[in-house]
Amino acid sequence: MVLKSYEKREESITLAIDRDKESQNAMKWALDNLLSQGQTLTLLHVKLKQPTSLPYSGSNLNRPGDDMTEIFLPFHCYCARKDIKCQDVVVEDFSVAKGIVDYVQNNAVETLVLGSSKSLLRRFKVTDVSTAVMKKAPSFCDVYVISKGKISSIKSATSSPPHSTMRHHVHTQTNNQNVERRQQTMQRAHDEIDFKSPFSRKGREGTYQPSMTDSDISFVSSGRPSIDHMFPSLYDNVDVSRLSISSEYEEHRSSSATSSYSPGNHSIDLGSSYGAFSSSSLESGRVSCSSQDEMEAEMRRLKMELRYTMEMYNTACKEAISAKKAATELHKWKAEKEQRLAEVRLAKEAAMAMAESEKEKSRTAMEAAMAAQRIAELEALKRKHIETAGEKKRVVSSLANNDLGYRKYRIEEIEEAAEDFSPSRKIGEGGYGPVYKGTLDYTQVAIKVLRPDAAQGMSQFQQEIEVLTCMRHPNMVLLLGACPEYGCLVYEYMANGSLEDCLFGRRNSPILSWRLRFRIAAEIATGLHFLHQMKPEPLVHRDLKPGNILLDQHFVSKISDVGLARLVPPPVADTATQYRMTATAGTFCYIDPEYQQTGMLGTKSDIYSFGIMLLQILTAKPPMGLTHQVEKAIEKGTFAEMLDPAVPDWPLEEALVAAKIGLQCAELRRKDRPDLGNTILPELNRLRRLAEESKSFGRTQRPSPSMSSVSASSLEEIMSDPQLQYGSDSSSLHNSFAS
Repeated sequence: MVLKSYEKREESITLAIDRDKESQNAMKWALDNLLSQGQTLTLLHVKLKQPTSLPYSGSNLNRPGDDMTEIFLPFHCYCARKDIKCQDVVVEDFSVAKGIVDYVQNNAVETLVLGSSKSLLRRFKVTDVSTAVMKKAPSFCDVYVISKGKISSIKSATSSPPHSTMRHHVHTQTNNQNVERRQQTMQRAHDEIDFKSPFSRKGREGTYQPSMTDSDISFVSSGRPSIDHMFPSLYDNVDVSRLSISSEYEEHRSSSATSSYSPGNHSIDLGSSYGAFSSSSLESGRVSCSSQDEMEAEMRRLKMELRYTMEMYNTACKEAISAKKAATELHKWKAEKEQRLAEVRLAKEAAMAMAESEKEKSRTAMEAAMAAQRIAELEALKRKHIETAGEKKRVVSSLANNDLGYRKYRIEEIEEAAEDFSPSRKIGEGGYGPVYKGTLDYTQVAIKVLRPDAAQGMSQFQQEIEVLTCMRHPNMVLLLGACPEYGCLVYEYMANGSLEDCLFGRRNSPILSWRLRFRIAAEIATGLHFLHQMKPEPLVHRDLKPGNILLDQHFVSKISDVGLARLVPPPVADTATQYRMTATAGTFCYIDPEYQQTGMLGTKSDIYSFGIMLLQILTAKPPMGLTHQVEKAIEKGTFAEMLDPAVPDWPLEEALVAAKIGLQCAELRRKDRPDLGNTILPELNRLRRLAEESKSFGRTQRPSPSMSSVSASSLEEIMSDPQLQYGSDSSSLHNSFAS
């Protein structure tokens, strides 16, 4: 929200404050957005009237007293730091909202800022102050309601403010209070003198008793000036040197105007004294005076002037004492503030020193950690060199002993079969090297050639030979022979390429029906279970992905590329099989997250890869973020849109079951993944039987029942006997990995 731009002229900006925190937030917001240096801000506080107070029509406008200091003081301090002038106003009313609105209306306030009410009022649906002010504010006033330092609501002005003299009256009210009080005192004194004059016209009889109100004048200071010095005109018409009081006048004075003065009374009977002087003057005939009425009028005037002067003097003394007290309190507050600032400064210096010390310690620890890391890297590099040297020694020793469990081909035979590795014979490319199609012994074969620059190529080459020569399984690719001198492996030829080619339509591969996909998923799980159940130690593939699943001419799937496989020691060969590896291996999107983070390898690391691959079999989508996409589709009920559109007749219920199995297998934590033999395989075999029993065929290419070389019953028998065609070779495989 864009605030309106304010002109350069002085505007009336009022902030309604209270003791709550929202008033402070509103104060900070107003200083940051509405006010500039040198501008004046009116602080308005509404003091609620008590029900027992005297009735009074309208709002009562006051200046803040001593009891309001604690409310205004924090705002004064903040304004002082921002170089903003403050004007404090306290309004008494029975309603806070009404007091604010009346003040805005009477003073033509153009901008009003106030904090929002507490959430407790809104929770009980009570109309809060801010809402009431927003509703009742005049049209010429902009109202901003601030909550937690931000604008909660705003009401813009729709008309210009009226010309009002009330604002000038508020500013000058304090200056006029003393003058009004003095005028009231003068009038009261005049009335009292008219009523209590000691002189009576036309011979009024009676005795005058001066009271404290009439003649007792108290001075604040210790030195009391005499009346003679304060009013010299009192005796202008009296010749003091000629004053003589006769006995006749004394008798008349004693009988008609007896004074009540006593030594214990501090009153001054000015009337009787002046009367004595006047009588003495008239008796001696030396002083001419006016009539008795004029004398009484003069006496009243002098007495009124004296009382007015004493009132002014007392008021000035009280104001001086109050100012001195305020100055003392201000000095004390300033001293306390300076002391707190000094304490804060010392604490800041101590904190900075401590931070510098901690920073130095952290720097030292970082240097030590970096040194330790460098040492660890050197140790790891040294250990890697030792392991590489041992691996080379083992391979050379194995080749020297010629203890091979496979047929050894000469390089000339392989070159002849691959037509000197002609590009037309090339059928694939992997991280290990290129793959060529050839013919050996009247049999079509696939020849994998080790690339010279392949990382850890020789160790992976030897590993794959040792694993594949020691096992036989319908769902494991068959190794026919090798040429170790040139790093060539000879496999059985898989006519339909890889599962990845079929899923993504590469190399003119046929489209797989949902029946074939269910069967392929079950076959992959069967082959993987065979690896995990090997004795005496389970074997973890570590690089299970669609590109490493090959399909023969009957679409029977077989697991290949076991060069990264690892045997896991027997003590940890259980449902939580884990083995510490110094370096991770595999393809990024298919690697177990826990294996990536901790290097702990286990059989459930392959379960994660299988889960991602199972979701790809259903959706034919890339692996990146696939689990998240499938979960969201299931939650929204759009799972059917995630299935591969190349297959038009998906059974949604069975596909959803397979997808949930894939999501369970792809759980981030290893302990949350299901067991392969007890949970995954039984369900996938059920889906495979459902596919075999189905009578409807899709538009895509499908093998006939006679084309499948492996039935469901035979595969179940293979599952029950994971050491089929393994026999005594297990010990040699174990020994080769152990060495």
